[in-house]
Amino acid sequence: MVSIKITSDPAEVGFAADRLARIDRRFDRYVDEGKLPGYLAVVTRRGEVVHVGHGGQRDVEAGAPVTPDTRWRIYSMTKPVTSVAAMILFERGEFELTDPISRWLPEFAAPRVYVKGAATAPGTVPAVEPIRVWHLLTHTAGLTYGFHHAHAVDEIYRRNGYEWGWPSDVDLAGTVEAYASMPLVHQPGAEWNYSVATDVLGRLVEVVSGQSLDAFLAEHVFGPLGMADTGFWTDSPELAALYSPEPGTGRLLRNDLMGAAATKPPKVLSGGGGLVSTAGDYHRFTQMLLRRGELDGVRLLAPRTVDLMASNHLPGNADLEAFGRPLFSETSYAGVGFGLGFSVELNPVAGKSLGAAGEFAWGGAASTAFWVDPANELTAMFFTQLLPSSTYPLRPQFRTLTYQALVS
Repeated sequence: MVSIKITSDPAEVGFAADRLARIDRRFDRYVDEGKLPGYLAVVTRRGEVVHVGHGGQRDVEAGAPVTPDTRWRIYSMTKPVTSVAAMILFERGEFELTDPISRWLPEFAAPRVYVKGAATAPGTVPAVEPIRVWHLLTHTAGLTYGFHHAHAVDEIYRRNGYEWGWPSDVDLAGTVEAYASMPLVHQPGAEWNYSVATDVLGRLVEVVSGQSLDAFLAEHVFGPLGMADTGFWTDSPELAALYSPEPGTGRLLRNDLMGAAATKPPKVLSGGGGLVSTAGDYHRFTQMLLRRGELDGVRLLAPRTVDLMASNHLPGNADLEAFGRPLFSETSYAGVGFGLGFSVELNPVAGKSLGAAGEFAWGGAASTAFWVDPANELTAMFFTQLLPSSTYPLRPQFRTLTYQALVS
């Protein structure tokens, strides 16, 4: 187990300890008010861990506290991991980012795009260009999520059993075939729409590599980085319980219906949201990214590859506010672009944020989050298990509380 612990006096790397303590006070208040079951917050600079704050319970009913070794469903924080896996194959010359994915996933040979009508009788037209690898990495493929409840195609996903999961009788290959059979929300490359694209990317990794996604990640990401406690399920008693707010009251309700999925081997290996991890493990992943592809003498990616991933790939250097489909989020899209697997901070002033240009980041459905700030040599991670992530403004508050403590 890779445990997370403080390794440096904050003052030695430019942080004020008394200001870092504000992080814990803020989130302790959420716990005391019954808004969060528990939390874990980690801040690092120049490779040194300067703050590990935690409070509340990983399992309220059992009275089990959050500890630095608690395991968390990281949901969409899986996406950057799968994106790194894909870029490992890219570096080996297995594909170009501009290649049509139908070369490996023939079910996407002739996608159709929704133009009108109800979910029961949608009007569609042929896609004017193929879905390419970079469309999957940037969420511009035209795919969607059933849980958006924002478009007729979202409803089509739900009607086929794809909202917060998938039908019980399909594996990843069958799931991706189902996605290919449903209309696209928009023409490939025309807009940004958060979607199952990274699940399709995970299947692409499988077909190109000849390995299952879990085997590929274990051999080429988790093993080299020493992430021994990360995988698609766990039987550890340290797994946190999942909670959702009760409609109307906001009272925390245990969500075992969704939470139990992480306790047994899944039929669908979700590269978009299936991983369980620890702060110690994900810290090693973020440090590899901060160090541009290398950690402790082990290199996963070339520096130029990480730089490419952390660059804005939206056409015309647009931000998500201009190029993205509006989705309810506690985090502003103004001044934020999107790279190959991460959001990318373009202009903190536009987003009214204390963050730094060049940050790249993402979060998970249960309110987890991380970011990497190359300019300030800083990483930060926040873990809890509250679904959905839009319940409270945890991520922007964590960002503010982190940067107000950076004093030199």
